[in-house]
Amino acid sequence: MFISPEQFIGFLGAALLITISPGPDNLMVLSVGMTRGRRQGMVFGLGCALGCLSHTLLAALGVSALIKASPLAFGALKLLGGGYLIWLGYGALRSRGGARVDGAGLPDESLRKLFTKGLFANMINPKVVLFFLSFLPQFVVASRGDAAWQTAQLGLLFTAQAVVLFGLLGYFSGAVGAWINRTPSAGKWMDRVAGAIFVGLGLRLIIAR
Repeated sequence: MFISPEQFIGFLGAALLITISPGPDNLMVLSVGMTRGRRQGMVFGLGCALGCLSHTLLAALGVSALIKASPLAFGALKLLGGGYLIWLGYGALRSRGGARVDGAGLPDESLRKLFTKGLFANMINPKVVLFFLSFLPQFVVASRGDAAWQTAQLGLLFTAQAVVLFGLLGYFSGAVGAWINRTPSAGKWMDRVAGAIFVGLGLRLIIAR
């Protein structure tokens, strides 16, 4: 069974806004694109996006195991995840912004090496692992059955939109990076939007109980 249209729309909207908010991955994609060229930025971004597949697998297996072991444990995971998202949102709302693309980029490397670096930079990031374990279950509806399959679909959807957005960031890296650098308030307001989403998702979980 596929996720419902409500799950699809709600999750995709949140994922898009979170992905475009200034963060290590997208700022590095911009930096590589600005200093090494559009193709290099797009390839590095593709690696970062596909790294999400490993987190999707871990989340799907973890959620499935929890539900089989104890529905109560799954409920606890969602509540703890909601609290974590509220904490992330609070930090983003308090952020003063100031995101900049410093142009440091990476040394001259082949496209294969850039792709591999982007892939592993995302795969081994413990913060991304924790984020996926907190974020994806918020959109899983246990009553619809097969939570692992629902989680996998959500993770694939997150990866797909990241591929598109990171690809666009790499392609338009020069213009986007220059805009961020000359508009200090841009990062602040993007953080505000992401922070509001995180807090909203976390409160939604807690209030719904």
